[in-house]
Order: sequence, then C-alpha cells, then structure tokens
Amino acid sequence: MALSERKAMIIKAVVDSYIDSCQPISSSEIREKYLPSLSSATIRNELSALEEMGYLTQPHISAGRIPTAEAYKMYVDKLMPKHKLTKSELAIIRHYFGQKLTDMDSLVRKTAKVISEITNLTSVACVRPLSNDVIQSVKIVKVTDTVALFIIVTDRTIIKDTFAEVPFDVSEQYFEDASKFISEMFGGHKISEVENPEKLAKDVRQEYERVFEAVIKILKDYSQDSSGEIVLEGSSKILDQPEYTSLGKAKAMLQLLDAKERLYPVLSESGGMNLSIKIAGDNEMAEGAPECAIVTANYEMEGVIGSAGVIGPMRMDYSKVVSVLEYIGKTLNSLDNLEEEQ
Repeated sequence: MALSERKAMIIKAVVDSYIDSCQPISSSEIREKYLPSLSSATIRNELSALEEMGYLTQPHISAGRIPTAEAYKMYVDKLMPKHKLTKSELAIIRHYFGQKLTDMDSLVRKTAKVISEITNLTSVACVRPLSNDVIQSVKIVKVTDTVALFIIVTDRTIIKDTFAEVPFDVSEQYFEDASKFISEMFGGHKISEVENPEKLAKDVRQEYERVFEAVIKILKDYSQDSSGEIVLEGSSKILDQPEYTSLGKAKAMLQLLDAKERLYPVLSESGGMNLSIKIAGDNEMAEGAPECAIVTANYEMEGVIGSAGVIGPMRMDYSKVVSVLEYIGKTLNSLDNLEEEQ
C-alpha cells in the first residue's frame, strides 16, 4: 500500500527525532518541531494508522511513538536527506589516504579505522577472496639478465609489479614463448585451480619450469594476502549506544562481533550493488543476528574488490553513514585524484 505524502512526512519526523534523541516522540512534539502546519489531532490519527501499518510502535501506553524496522527501511529508501560532510570530516579522510597505498591489508585496516572515527560506530571491512578469479593471460617481461616482471591478468584485476628470478641470459624470444605457453596452460582456470598445479598440468616443458613455478608462487602469495579476512574497528563503541545498555542486547551484539565470520555473507554477497543497507530482519543479515543495521559499500582499488561499512543500532544516522561511505569509495577508486568537493 502506497503511503500518502503526509504519512511519509510523519515517518520521517519520527525517525529523525529518534535518531537524534533515542526517545519516543509525541504528536505535540512532532507538530512543534517538524510539522507546524498540521494539527495535533491530525497527527495523532496518522500516528495510529502508521502503528497499525507496522511502521511505528509505542514502548508503553502513555509514551510517544518510535520507528520500527519497516520505518527505517522506508526512510533509507525514500525519505533520507542528503548529508554534507564537514570540512574536518573531509580532512580526516584526506589525512588517512594522503599517500597512495599498494598493500591491500593496510588499506582495508585504514578504511575501517577512518569509517569508525567519523561515524563513531563499529566499522567492518574486508577484501573479497581472489581464489575464484579466472586467469586470462600471463605476460613475462625481461628486466635484467636474471629477473623478469610478471603481469597476470584475471577477469577481475591485474596482478603486476611482481618480479621473480629466471634462467640466466636467455633471449627475448624465450619470454614471448614462455608467456604464450603459461597463458595457454592457465588461461580459463581459477586461481584456486592453479594453486594445485599437479591437477592442472602433468607435463611442463623443462625450459619453462622456472617461470611455471614463479607464476604458481605469485598466485599463491597474492591469493593468501587477499584471503577475505574481516577487519573490525571500534567494537567497544557498540556499548556507547543507548540501545545496548541492556546487558542482554549488548551481549548479543558483542557475540556477533566476536564471531565476525558470520558477517561475511552480508559483506560479500551484495552483488553489483554499490551500497547495501540491511536492517534487523532482512534475509541477508547474519543468521540469528540481534536487532541492528549493517550499512556497507563496495569499493575497488586496482581491480581488487572489497566492502566496508558500519554495524550498529537501527537508530544510526543513515544519512551521515551513507555520505561517509560514498566519499571514501570515491577516494579509494581514485587515490591520486582526491575530490576537492563532495
């Protein structure tokens, strides 16, 4: 059932108020702070209707209303205002990413740290495992008499700036032939298959054994360095939220963070979505997850795809969180050309 503009305005007022104060709001407060053009009686009628529709609830009979998970979903889908990051928040992001980073592990940790610092929420980040990448080609370029540069192209990224020792003083033609041989052998296969080469290649021509072994080592090291480890920052900030003053709720959230591998499906299965917002009972949430919200964004650096975001109460400031993730995403996608404006 489509909501009227008035009902939508009231949902927005209730959500905005609850995000700000974590307190139920009455009809008179809604009129005074948000909708002075409506009478208190009209607002009361709409509040009752929205409660029946499942968007609002009352903690107890004499209290005002608070949003339900459905109200938050409506808010982020249709009603959320655009948040403009402050100069100090932008400066923090520029500080963290002021220098180009090539190590993916440190990049993931920096990303989680800056998100937690600006949002004051627990942040989560990971790089998608590369074991399912499909190799397309391998290029080997002579650098010195005994060292070659290996460039491995997959369907998702380019593995470059990787050097290995090769047979002494061989011709340029050797590297061309070796590149073609290895590309034909590995092309179309996943990295996980190549990591067990005995199943893939029974006979390797003797003159190419050295480069064959070098490619195997490069792929193994690269896959292990980007193994999909989940990084959390600011876990204790969960306890700063009023929702988790209850011992039971706090314990449930801390248990979820402690078993952080349960978050991986939420981080890794967002498909092509650039932004993912999961609230409370969404099917994609970790099984048995306590009442919470997880907001994540995909990012990419040199073809390597990962996800980063926050986990916290449903009452989080979604508008600010989304703006932070969007700006960090732009920064990660182009570290050499940091945006001057949002």
